[in-house]
Amino acid sequence: MELREIEIFLALAEELHFGRTADRLHVTPARVSQAIKKQERAIGAELFRRTSRTVQLTPIGVELRDGLAAGYRQIQEALAAAATAGQGITGELRVAYSAAWSGNLIVAAADRFRAHHPHCVVHIQDSQLNDPLGPLRDGSTDLVLIELPIDEPDIVNGPVIFIEPRALVVPVGHPFAERETVSVEDLAEAPLVNITGQPQYFLDLHYPRRTPKGRPIPRGPSTTAWQEVLALVAAGKGVSPTCARAAHYYARPDIAYVPFRDAPPVEYGLLWSATGNTPKVRAFVRTLLETAAA
Repeated sequence: MELREIEIFLALAEELHFGRTADRLHVTPARVSQAIKKQERAIGAELFRRTSRTVQLTPIGVELRDGLAAGYRQIQEALAAAATAGQGITGELRVAYSAAWSGNLIVAAADRFRAHHPHCVVHIQDSQLNDPLGPLRDGSTDLVLIELPIDEPDIVNGPVIFIEPRALVVPVGHPFAERETVSVEDLAEAPLVNITGQPQYFLDLHYPRRTPKGRPIPRGPSTTAWQEVLALVAAGKGVSPTCARAAHYYARPDIAYVPFRDAPPVEYGLLWSATGNTPKVRAFVRTLLETAAA
């Protein structure tokens, strides 16, 4: 029996219907019937009992199905492994993320990726707030899902995965906490807790020095960790912009998240090293896009 004939036999043994088997294998019912008749002639016995309403395996058909199924799975697995190896989708893939909501998506995509590429192990890790690009440059991370913009000659900007509205983190007793929304102009009225270690163009967008009308925005303390940002805000040292979804992941009794009504949204995109555009990186990008769409 040829591999295609084995596939037809096993599909019919599962479907027990010539039409459904044909649809599943993208062939005609006549092709299924011809293949089964050929197998029965070669074996010298019926494999299926057909009536106008039903299709059933004969005892010999059951024995053949049980004998072929395990071997067929091994063949399919070997072919899939060879294809994966040929594409270079083996070994390890290290994917980082900057925010908890990005991490949820990365985990779901990694599960989906492993199902299609079982010979590639995906390691998931946090991205350091003050140095998100260092691991890409030294090769300890292959991909990172992070807030944009990033514009570096040695870093590839992949697709934007999702876009989120902004909010302002304020102490719970602050006057802003009583408002339904805040404006970017309001940043001139409170010190801005910010981070260090990011490119200046990134900081200019997320932690601006002036409002759209040109008013200076006072500077509060700086830090290198998000939890420290929240602690400084809670202590009354200033306010800080963030993604509105942070309210669901980093809720605390001593801070409040107030939506911006006029701030540009936060874009989250994939980045990888210009020297790291490998088949497994491209495969994971495709998987992540499929997962995000689903």
